[in-house]
Amino acid sequence: MDAPAVARQEGIVDAVIAAASRAAVGLTHAALGARLSILIFHRVRAQPDPLFPNEPDARRFERLMRLVGKSFTVLPLGTAVSQIAAGDLPPRSLVITFDDGYRDNAEIALPILARHGLVASFFVTTGFLDGGRMWNDSLIESVRTSPLNELDLGFLGLGRRPLTSLPDRRAAIDTLLARIKYLGPEERNAAVSRVQELCRVRELPGCLMMAAEQVRVLHRAGMEIGAHTVSHPILTALGPHEAEREIAAGRRRLEEIIDAPVDLFAYPNGRPFRDFDQTHVDIVRRLGFRGAVSTAQGVARPGDDVFQLPRFTPWGDPLWKWATQLTLSQTRTRYATTVAS
Repeated sequence: MDAPAVARQEGIVDAVIAAASRAAVGLTHAALGARLSILIFHRVRAQPDPLFPNEPDARRFERLMRLVGKSFTVLPLGTAVSQIAAGDLPPRSLVITFDDGYRDNAEIALPILARHGLVASFFVTTGFLDGGRMWNDSLIESVRTSPLNELDLGFLGLGRRPLTSLPDRRAAIDTLLARIKYLGPEERNAAVSRVQELCRVRELPGCLMMAAEQVRVLHRAGMEIGAHTVSHPILTALGPHEAEREIAAGRRRLEEIIDAPVDLFAYPNGRPFRDFDQTHVDIVRRLGFRGAVSTAQGVARPGDDVFQLPRFTPWGDPLWKWATQLTLSQTRTRYATTVAS
């Protein structure tokens, strides 16, 4: 079957799935009341990444956006925040968000969103714009490209890790991310540099994150820009004043870039209690943000705390399974509690 025929067949299947999803979500909301789903993405790659098969590539992201566009009322997050606070959230409400500020958000995701007439909110970590690289990507690319078949991680108490296959490398990456994530910023950077040295990798990609001009392009295209700190720290690892500086400085830089207010925030890593707590919720509120999102799984309802909105994105194939998981998530309001007492 040629490519146009495959695309036509996919389009028919996707339309059936979207119709079924729209009907199921509509029934759920009629029975339980309006809910807000907030999807979270990080990257949309040009081609599938065998090391991270659950991350969408352009073709899959196109199908997902076609599905949500036909099944849900897609809103800007700022609009949804106002409607949650006012108690008048429309049925089948959904928000699309991206975290961190990867270049492919502007180069790949934006044209797809525009093609389907959808708006999304992009939470940008400002310290890595214009050629920077997040610590986790330094670690990932070091392990991905290492010429070694085994990595000695004894300095982290992780022993020797095989690198003979893609699953081995992914397991090593996951173990390292979990071990290093909660170190203090200086200790974390030192550990990442040591891993790169052990992997015998000299050069790492320097074009993963957006340039400031690409943030402007997103904003001019009608996308929302939200703050996500300067350096993506775990906020609970910082003192209150340092956490406030990270939050405020990240927003200030974004406002300089787009010459417009930035009043939405995403907590880095985003798990309640572990990654942020009531101190940080209070900081975000005091700084004048209108709302904030976490990574606690669930859907929001009118009257929920707009400074701790949950997000949930299904993973995996096929599309009908992804749609089913998203529909079933509408029946639950929280998978994890908020930090407020």
